[in-house]
Amino acid sequence: MTNMAFPPSTFKSPVCVVCHDAGATNLVFAWLRAWAETGKLDEFEFKLCLSGPAEKIWQLNPVPLPYMQLHTELTKALTDSQTVLTGTGWASSLEHDARRLASVAQIPSIAVIDHWVNYTQRFERDGVVVLSDEIWVSDPYAAEMAKKLFKGIAVVELPNTYLQNLVKGIPPVQQDCNNLLYVLEPIRNDWAKGVPGEFQALDFFVKNLEKIVGTEFVSITLRPHPSDAPGKYEAWMQSHANLQIHLDNHVNLNDAIANARWVVGAETFAMVIASATGRATYSSLPPWANRCSLPIGEIIHLQDLV
Repeated sequence: MTNMAFPPSTFKSPVCVVCHDAGATNLVFAWLRAWAETGKLDEFEFKLCLSGPAEKIWQLNPVPLPYMQLHTELTKALTDSQTVLTGTGWASSLEHDARRLASVAQIPSIAVIDHWVNYTQRFERDGVVVLSDEIWVSDPYAAEMAKKLFKGIAVVELPNTYLQNLVKGIPPVQQDCNNLLYVLEPIRNDWAKGVPGEFQALDFFVKNLEKIVGTEFVSITLRPHPSDAPGKYEAWMQSHANLQIHLDNHVNLNDAIANARWVVGAETFAMVIASATGRATYSSLPPWANRCSLPIGEIIHLQDLV
């Protein structure tokens, strides 16, 4: 972490950080923490505008920035800023609005892409496309995709400090463990079946559970996505009362993974973390869906086993 490259000259103070969704937030906070701990941010001023999962992540573990203000109003956070750093999430328009207002005010903006899907859609709301001046990613696959899709926009690849730190803190899997962790995420496709994709993936997983665990008794833990509404999966769990299923109560994802032998999900980044720790990791996307887009060869596609 101490050898981590500092961002290019486009990163100028004061920096307005605008985040909502968890994925990019975790990357941004890990980078800022690494730079702050090595004194590289001593001359920087930050103005943060956070909402939803990002605000919760900050409250649990704030980054020790030397000069920092928290704002609830985006326009105030943007005032006098020289750089805008945002996530590219789906669950809110906050990050999109920040890039739009930055463009109007001619403030250079940097967008963090934390995944490998729906790149162009991340920059569009209600038919309005607002691209950033620079894009940050955390692996070569994402960098290659971004360079192909966004011609003329600088793409910067930084180390995935968030993933590195998580993996360090997760012990090896215990083979006598019979816990299966299912990491949930909203899926914005119903594949013309009229049922939300995340529930189709869950049903496909349960139907083919033996393909994963064999005949072993297994305790299934569902970990909702940070953007999921409370109670979203209660009815589904009640309809599968024959299985031992409960909701995860761990605050941190790494603790949830540490308690599991198998990890299953559709194509969430949590599966990348689980695979990096050596746990058997499966994609539950059904055969009629798209193939899991995660560029990790160790992830097993359940649709290939049926």
